[in-house]
Amino acid sequence: MDSKVEAVKKEYQERADREVGIAARLQARRSRENIDDLLLPIGPATGTLISILIQETKARAILEVGTSYGYSTVFLAEAARATEGIVTTLELHPHKVEYARAQIAKAGLAEFVDFKLGDALETLRGLPGPFDFVLLDLWKDLYIPSFDLIYPKLADGALIVADNMLHPERARPDANRYRARVREAAGMTTVLLPVGHGIELSRYR
Repeated sequence: MDSKVEAVKKEYQERADREVGIAARLQARRSRENIDDLLLPIGPATGTLISILIQETKARAILEVGTSYGYSTVFLAEAARATEGIVTTLELHPHKVEYARAQIAKAGLAEFVDFKLGDALETLRGLPGPFDFVLLDLWKDLYIPSFDLIYPKLADGALIVADNMLHPERARPDANRYRARVREAAGMTTVLLPVGHGIELSRYR
């Protein structure tokens, strides 16, 4: 266990715990702008699971669509260090990238993360792939267009984890549409898991 990584995870979790009540109030008001200021992490259960999946499959080309403040990036980068891989992580907002970059450096994982600043869909169009592991965690109405750009660039055996399939409930319609889209795609095997906020775990061929 790396003490620097664990210290950063603890710092993130303390922030998440402080923001729980604020997030609930903003979600009730459906305030998309203000809620984007919150950490809204995938949580330790999902973080631990994605790390295990990456390490057990020896995934090296790891893609994260939606860095936010870097909570999940820490789990991905820690796993990438174990597999001698690299995390390519996409984020629209400069202040979030700045925060995430600082946290990743504090954890001693900077060499395993490549930050891409800009619109996720535009960035995805320019990435060559192939990808061994993908984490989708951005606005849920962007899951399907993101998947459609990623799908042709998946390596055989690649895994995709999509967060927020069950919670919050306001995201459920977009989540259901995403799950249906994945099931339509040739070569995809997929399952809904009640881990964290609910994840769709999908495998290509």
